[in-house]
Amino acid sequence: MSDALRPVARLRLYEQVVARIREYATDAGLGAGDRLPAERELAERLGVSRASIKQAVVVLEVQGLLDVRHGGGMYLRTDSLDVEPVTELVERRRRLPEVLEAREALETKLAELAAERRTPDELNEIDEALAHMAAEVENGDSGGDGDQMFHAAVTAAAHNPLMAEFMRSIAEQIAESRHESLRQSGRPARSLAQHRRIADAIRDGDGQAAAEAMRTHVRSVSEVRLLTWNPDD
Repeated sequence: MSDALRPVARLRLYEQVVARIREYATDAGLGAGDRLPAERELAERLGVSRASIKQAVVVLEVQGLLDVRHGGGMYLRTDSLDVEPVTELVERRRRLPEVLEAREALETKLAELAAERRTPDELNEIDEALAHMAAEVENGDSGGDGDQMFHAAVTAAAHNPLMAEFMRSIAEQIAESRHESLRQSGRPARSLAQHRRIADAIRDGDGQAAAEAMRTHVRSVSEVRLLTWNPDD
């Protein structure tokens, strides 16, 4: 039976506020670095409570579209507010902890094995990935391509085909967690530094240090605004 006549979902008030803020930014020609009106002004102009404004702001912040400077206002981080549907945010929030648990279990062991088994050519691949990521970050990008290259190089250096297959099977979810992390303010440079520590341990042949550095890195990926957001507030 077709579900075309399923009940129509009601938009939460803050979702409507998000849509209005996006419309305002477009009409006003705002871009990256431009400031939005203060919460109080937005509440007055939209005729809603400041609580609704705050929740809408959190949704934009979670998606990496807005930089909230406490006591200093709200600034666009992108040239357009291409807002992801809240239903998709909620679903990603649900599955992200499981993805991070799987990453920690797999990637800490891969880093340990890479330290024990890497070849000179594989060390070069790791270094090339770091150089690529560094160039991306220096140019103001997230470093996502270099990040992916780095983890792929570590996986190859571990010489465990079965674990490599496990990594390939969750590649899409890993990419999602990577994107979620790297769009946090200041995270690309921090992630690059963590990757360098992992690489140093692998180069030194120190499996325990490599595993610990990778564990620290993966756990930092969990420090994202999305996981502190409650869509029902």
